[in-house]
Amino acid sequence: MAGKKQFDVDIALDAAMVQFWRAGYADTSLDDLSGATGLNRSSIYSSFGDKDALYLRCLDRYAARYGDRYDQALSRASEEPLRAVRAFFEVTLRRIADPDVPDGCLIAQTAMAAPVLSPAIAARASEALGTQRARLRNALSAARLADADDFAVHLAAVNQSLAVLSRTGTSQKQLRTVVDISMGALSHALSTRG
Repeated sequence: MAGKKQFDVDIALDAAMVQFWRAGYADTSLDDLSGATGLNRSSIYSSFGDKDALYLRCLDRYAARYGDRYDQALSRASEEPLRAVRAFFEVTLRRIADPDVPDGCLIAQTAMAAPVLSPAIAARASEALGTQRARLRNALSAARLADADDFAVHLAAVNQSLAVLSRTGTSQKQLRTVVDISMGALSHALSTRG
């Protein structure tokens, strides 16, 4: 179409996602989103809807991108549960160490801000956290761990805490120590299964 500026939706969504991730929902204005995406306000509204709708799309994009990596890491949990869970944590540790993305986790950041967000956004964050626990529960159940539900809650909480701690400048060495302690507990539980 003549006169109409074309743009790559995926690139714009990634830019918006990083902006929200870096500053948070409340501290990201439409001007910030415009600057990050290179789109004017009317293009943002016509392409993505309002700020809430754009944020929901960014959350979904984030959850899918990293969710696929978590699924791949846990795919061999029935044969090698410790290696699979270690690989699961490595997804988070690599993301934290990646200089091209902000520290932390967009889902954890959203969950912490849930009381002041719209019900739809708060529900989406809760759903993403539930998916994370289910992903771990299924992997640990496949490994025949009797208390898979309890460990899934624990490991999901540890995973989210890594993201929160990274935002406060906790070193990779300290983050890996947190993982190692959880892995030790899981190793013990797996060695005593009947």
